[in-house]
Amino acid sequence: MDITEAVAAERRDQAELLETLTQQQWDSSTLCAGWRVKEVVAHTTLPYRSSTGRVLKEMLKAGFRFNRASDRMAREDAGRLSPRQLLDTLKANVEHPWTPPGGDQVGALSHDVIHGLDITVALGLDRKVPLDRLRLVLDGVKPGHVRYFGANLKGRKLVATDLDWTFGEGTPVHDEAQNLLLLVCGRKLPHPEERP
Repeated sequence: MDITEAVAAERRDQAELLETLTQQQWDSSTLCAGWRVKEVVAHTTLPYRSSTGRVLKEMLKAGFRFNRASDRMAREDAGRLSPRQLLDTLKANVEHPWTPPGGDQVGALSHDVIHGLDITVALGLDRKVPLDRLRLVLDGVKPGHVRYFGANLKGRKLVATDLDWTFGEGTPVHDEAQNLLLLVCGRKLPHPEERP
């Protein structure tokens, strides 16, 4: 699958799913610690709404700690924008060429896929990311990503049950590829019996 098409398809799918959420779901917690669905969507749509000047100003205020600046902007935007405004921003930017700082289109896809899972898994929605998109994201996973997210995978070998993909060394941990991606990103998954 072409990476540009994959990014657009993922955003389109997420917009369709977000369209179905209730106000209560928009206000529900996600796998992103401290963020509701509103903050996650405010974060993923930030590049389409914010100027470089605003981002630099926030980075300066945060002592150039990206996560702190990102958290502040997501909370501020979620407080002033309605779910409809956030959703309309996403819909209008399905084909936006944004890539993460220092990243590429695979990084953009990873960003969208991971944050989409933060929402759907936390809400207990039975959404499966298409395997061709997961393959593009997982093929880009490096040990540096695990360190960045603070995931503890020492002594574990992740083995996807729905894709030919493994990562790490040690005791095998078998699960669906999208759940393993969340482990790489340091997310705490619901117990298997609590998953859809």
